[in-house]
Amino acid sequence: MDDKKKDLMKVIQMNFTRLSKGQKIIAEYIMSNYDKAAFMTASKLGEVVGVSESTVVRFATSLGFSGYPSLQSALQELIKNKLTTVQRLSMSDNYSNNEVGLKKILRTDMENIKATIDDMNVETFEKVVDSILEARRIYILGLRSSTALADYLGFYLGILVDDVKVVKTGTSDVFEQILRVTKDDLVIGISYPRYSRRTLDVLKYVKGQQCKIVGITDSLVSPIANIADYTLIARSNMLSFVDSLVAPMSLINALIIAIGIREKDNIKKYFNELEIIWKEFNIYDSKDKTSQNDK
Repeated sequence: MDDKKKDLMKVIQMNFTRLSKGQKIIAEYIMSNYDKAAFMTASKLGEVVGVSESTVVRFATSLGFSGYPSLQSALQELIKNKLTTVQRLSMSDNYSNNEVGLKKILRTDMENIKATIDDMNVETFEKVVDSILEARRIYILGLRSSTALADYLGFYLGILVDDVKVVKTGTSDVFEQILRVTKDDLVIGISYPRYSRRTLDVLKYVKGQQCKIVGITDSLVSPIANIADYTLIARSNMLSFVDSLVAPMSLINALIIAIGIREKDNIKKYFNELEIIWKEFNIYDSKDKTSQNDK
């Protein structure tokens, strides 16, 4: 079984009786303190429970994981949707030193993008592009922290293709905005921890209407990955009260550019017309005007 798809607590319980004495101590600590253990190195976890680092590593392999890093990843997946904002805020102490914190945060963003590149299924990405171009109408759903991603995708997608609607909370309920969805439409659902239950409910509804769904999320164990026809994964790991949206934004940029390349001939005329309107109504300051004002 894929390390990332293991039900960790169930695996520990099923294997508990055959673990060594030291490994049982580790298992008991993890089951009671999984939110703390998830961010400990093998050395630190061993120190806390009073066993050697090698015992921690053997504990991971005895559960069927390829190594301790895989066990740690499973722990982090487990807590993504369970930690409260207050608990996650306490983890921000890792960034308390401004200079060290700045570099750690930027480095984490870089690692998220690298992991996104490494895990990307290009065939799935191309099928998503095809689905967007073939859809009669496109609905984009991203609530709470994912709202910014949904708005960004909706803004540019609205330039490239016809009939794009961003579904958001407001004067009307999200279900009212998506009520007329059909099997000829496409719904793009964006969801990151802590996963919005409302997003999941809406996607379950449109699935019942035989509508095709594209999911943009952080992991294949995300709730929406089980519903979506196609799932694009962009990592968002950040040991803080906020999630990193850098990799998801980069993925969305790639999606927009790929569609723009496919539709280059069609949108060239559109942008030429826009340039005329922008110039006529002074939407943007020209360099010449700026230069004159500087004088």
